[in-house]
Amino acid sequence: MGPSPKSLILDLLSSMRGQAMPVGALITAGALFGIEENSLRVALARLVNKGLVSRNDTASYRLGPAAAGVQTQVSNWRRIGERTVAWQGGWIAVHTAALGRSDRKKLRKRSRASRLLGFREFCAGLELRPDNLEEGLDGVRQRLYQLGLEAHAPVARLQDLDPSSEATARSLWNTRLIRSRYRDITRSLGASLARIHEMPVTEAMRETFVLGGEAIRELVLDPLLPDELVPAAERDALVEAASRYDTEGKKLWSSFMKRYDVTSGDSPADTGDLYQDGRIAMMQPGALT
Repeated sequence: MGPSPKSLILDLLSSMRGQAMPVGALITAGALFGIEENSLRVALARLVNKGLVSRNDTASYRLGPAAAGVQTQVSNWRRIGERTVAWQGGWIAVHTAALGRSDRKKLRKRSRASRLLGFREFCAGLELRPDNLEEGLDGVRQRLYQLGLEAHAPVARLQDLDPSSEATARSLWNTRLIRSRYRDITRSLGASLARIHEMPVTEAMRETFVLGGEAIRELVLDPLLPDELVPAAERDALVEAASRYDTEGKKLWSSFMKRYDVTSGDSPADTGDLYQDGRIAMMQPGALT
């Protein structure tokens, strides 16, 4: 099953790193995945209305201002290891009990923000993550607000939990599943690298798009847990494998990009769901099931 028209548009524009892409390139890429031109144009118009895509005077498009927060997350997947520092045992907490749940749009934005930064629900109205991110409390707070958390939501440091609460907090992430996903995706990328150059180019383009997207989504949604919970070396191995795969994917897509006189910053990958409020699963890998 291929990407939806909206996701494909966001996927392609995300790979452009701020550059614009002509509508003809979007239409041709849509055909590669069986998406009809009319469906793509309708999706494009809706994304423009939402501010996720902006149109230039030259009938070309780029990501819009509403996509900026997520684009920062997506474009920095290679450097996620640089975002962590040694954990001193504290937590960052978001208090959401007073925010309400009747406005579904706000709820989706709030949920996306917390998931993108690795928070999990500790108890009703309180979400936690380890305080091990390089930007510290102030930086995490501002990124949460940028990604869609209401600006009046309290974000604070939490320390000195009692032993029972500490054990509960540490168990909020399914660390066994996280580590298994690292290994499985790394193996899938290696197997694909061994076969894509023997495949028809268009088929190889589609495969790198799908598998590359799976790897990047995993890294973008990774909670970046400290070594005490998940060894960073296992995540680093996936980053290295995904980087090699992205390089080969970019080569496969290069002739397509040159045809439209555009240069992508990354290989196009299936990550468009990250930009759409309702598309991130509420229980993603690493959450308790």
